[in-house]
Amino acid sequence: MKRSTRIALLPLLLLAALAAQAAETYPARPIRMIVPFGPGGASDFVARIVAPRMAEALGQQIVIDNRSGAAGNIGVEVAARTSPDGYTLLLGNVGTMTINPNVFTKFPVRPLRDFTGISIVSDVPGALAVHPSVPGNSVKDFIAYARARPGQLNYGATGASSAQRLAFEFFQSKAGIKLQYVPYKAGAGAATVALLGGEVTATMLTTASFLPHVKSGRLKVIAVVSPARVPQLPEVPTMIESGFPELTLGSWQGVYVPAGTPRPVVSRLHAVVLKVMAHPDVIERYRLGGALVMTSKSPEEFAGFMKTQTAFWEKLVKQLGVTE
Repeated sequence: MKRSTRIALLPLLLLAALAAQAAETYPARPIRMIVPFGPGGASDFVARIVAPRMAEALGQQIVIDNRSGAAGNIGVEVAARTSPDGYTLLLGNVGTMTINPNVFTKFPVRPLRDFTGISIVSDVPGALAVHPSVPGNSVKDFIAYARARPGQLNYGATGASSAQRLAFEFFQSKAGIKLQYVPYKAGAGAATVALLGGEVTATMLTTASFLPHVKSGRLKVIAVVSPARVPQLPEVPTMIESGFPELTLGSWQGVYVPAGTPRPVVSRLHAVVLKVMAHPDVIERYRLGGALVMTSKSPEEFAGFMKTQTAFWEKLVKQLGVTE
């Protein structure tokens, strides 16, 4: 090897050595997990189950940082702009990571370019809920109620680009009804509170957001948006059973780090996530909250999943004509 070639390779070898050294001591201080939504929604629910177990496995505290706003874009941008050293994690979901890029076309962050996915960690089935004042207990009853009141009803959602908002718009187009859309910036928690208070007539969010209020009778879930019925709501039919076979979408969540994070750190985090998601306590708490445990075999598998999801939502966004 020529001397000039050896000299040119020295910086690369030094960087590799530093990365390996950093991975050996990682983590050496507390880690931040950014949740791009406010407390009370599916993302916050998942984070507060996963983060403590990850902290236990890593030997360092993980501090949850709720950064809500702009359909999750604020938290995503904060995470993307941090140093790629493994000390800032992002809990992204279907909306922030695969739908928003197709709706907010001028948003500077591109998840496929600016993040490295560690693993998917959950899928939370969606549900169609209505205020108790709405008569009937089925999707058919709700459609009849809405058709009899054109322009009088509204629905809440977590933002223009949320999976639930797109699902509700798709539902309306197929059902031949039209409700006014009311956005809630702080996430599913705010939209759920609005439904409980009667500010909106209906919403389509996650079962994790609704379960605490179903038994009390403060709201009615008339269908779940998943391929099969949810064990926590066994009497509630699916949207498929209600005549809408296309509506099987849930709200998956995944752990990310900024692009450029050293591979040894990525590998360490992936191993920790797999360990955490197999913990009986995590599985049970997910079950009680209506969530499903999911993991990626590798960061590369998760990247492939992301590409497929981004293409799927790009097609649906164009079909529905949804814009920011």
